[in-house]
Amino acid sequence: MKPVRSYVMYSLSLLAGLALLLAMPGSGGVWPLLFVGLVPLIFAIENASTKQVVFCALLAGMLHYFCQLNWIVTVLQEFGGVPQFVAVLALGLLALYMCCYLVIFCLLGRTLLKEKNPLVTLWFIPALWVGLDWLRSWLFSGFPWMDLGYGLAPVPALIQLAELTGHYGLTYLIVLVNLIIYQLVKVWRGGFDTLAVAKNRLVSRIVLVPLLLFIGVGIGSTLRWQNISQLLVGDTVEKINVGIVQGNIDQSLKWSPELQLQTVEKYLVLTNYILREQKPDIVVWPETALPFYPTRSKHTLLLQELVRKNEFALIAGAPWYEMMDVQSNDVEYYNSAQMLVPAGYFAGYYYKSHLVPFGEYVPLRTFLPFLEPLVKSVGDFTPGVVEVPMEWKTAKVGVLICFESIFPDIAREWVGHGANILVNLTNDAWYGRSSAPHHSLAMTCLRAVETRRNVVRSANTGFSGVIDPLGRVVKKSPLFEPWATVEQVALLEGKTLFVQFGYLFAPLCLGLVCAQLWFRRLRNTRLRRRKVNK
Repeated sequence: MKPVRSYVMYSLSLLAGLALLLAMPGSGGVWPLLFVGLVPLIFAIENASTKQVVFCALLAGMLHYFCQLNWIVTVLQEFGGVPQFVAVLALGLLALYMCCYLVIFCLLGRTLLKEKNPLVTLWFIPALWVGLDWLRSWLFSGFPWMDLGYGLAPVPALIQLAELTGHYGLTYLIVLVNLIIYQLVKVWRGGFDTLAVAKNRLVSRIVLVPLLLFIGVGIGSTLRWQNISQLLVGDTVEKINVGIVQGNIDQSLKWSPELQLQTVEKYLVLTNYILREQKPDIVVWPETALPFYPTRSKHTLLLQELVRKNEFALIAGAPWYEMMDVQSNDVEYYNSAQMLVPAGYFAGYYYKSHLVPFGEYVPLRTFLPFLEPLVKSVGDFTPGVVEVPMEWKTAKVGVLICFESIFPDIAREWVGHGANILVNLTNDAWYGRSSAPHHSLAMTCLRAVETRRNVVRSANTGFSGVIDPLGRVVKKSPLFEPWATVEQVALLEGKTLFVQFGYLFAPLCLGLVCAQLWFRRLRNTRLRRRKVNK
């Protein structure tokens, strides 16, 4: 096969970055592009030099990530007090960091493309992509923002596999389809040694087993869809009424002391509105809906009167503190969710366990003093742990605060501890009118399927709503508008395969790829020694 010219390589790389960008919710939402978007990049790197591979990956990655993460500028500039130049520079550095994984994928992927057996390429390159996604999900505190599998969230019928493998299984299949298309095109162009293997036999090897896999996934997904649908509408599962309130409080004003009462009254008005429509068992307010310490504020009396009079439990986000040592004045602060019950006390709580770097704490603060204004705007918090779900009547509530909804393991831990419903309290006002709220909603949809739990989402500015265990958005608020509703949700029990074992799929992929690359290296070393001995 003739070598590809440099300008063609780079054009193909840019095409791949653009296709993946347009495939994602909030950036176009043309999800079928996911299944072909990587093909141009694979063709670009297959015969490229190391420098060309790196440049191709950087072109595709910077186009994709710089555009996808542009909301970072709004967060840093408007709410962090960071100059525009510094905000854009921070976005560029974050995009470059994300590109590092794509560079590694392209370099190692090119090595796997050289395997004589096309089936090795077919099965191990998707595993490489998934393994790197998993690595990015925890390295340096983790930033698994919009992995490829999340691009299928708008099509619930296609994401049911997540019950077994998490969203990583969807990513695997997406990359697998890209590899099938790449290999079929290569066969058609005569890129494989078809003298050793007949072309039709090679095509059958490439297509047959994946086709059986897709058929199996399709049949299994259909059966589970029918089973879960029957549970949701049947009488065998406990159900509760949940109220959701979206206050649409201006982020730049919500922490003003003189406006605290106005904020609380707005939530009270919206809550009283839904109380007239239907009596809820639980009402959910967003992250930091209470912009004060509840135990020290007179406004808490208004909340106690509300829940006592109407006999429901209120789950609301609020800052919290604990005095660790009175003598040394050692105080720890938390971003918390608190459950207020009709008896007038806080019967359950959760302290956010996965804090936002540079938003709720500053890692390496000594070396990055210019980002200090971000922490001052929201506080310097201590992480909590996932323990016992909040209990009210038959509900056992697991709470995801803000971007914790993008981490599968946190939702999995809650269900492992017995949660039969998940609640996501968030404040997406930070993102402005960008693609980020769409991304956040898409990632939360996968948490519902992975755990087979209803996810109730209350966001300050949206999107708020209910996501059922099939990943369908049952109700959804508009952005940047006050909104409130009541929805009956089912309390499903049991643990999915993902919750029990399936979360190991991604690290297993990484382990298998590392083993394959190691065996390849040993094999090549032996071949070189044989040639020398001859």
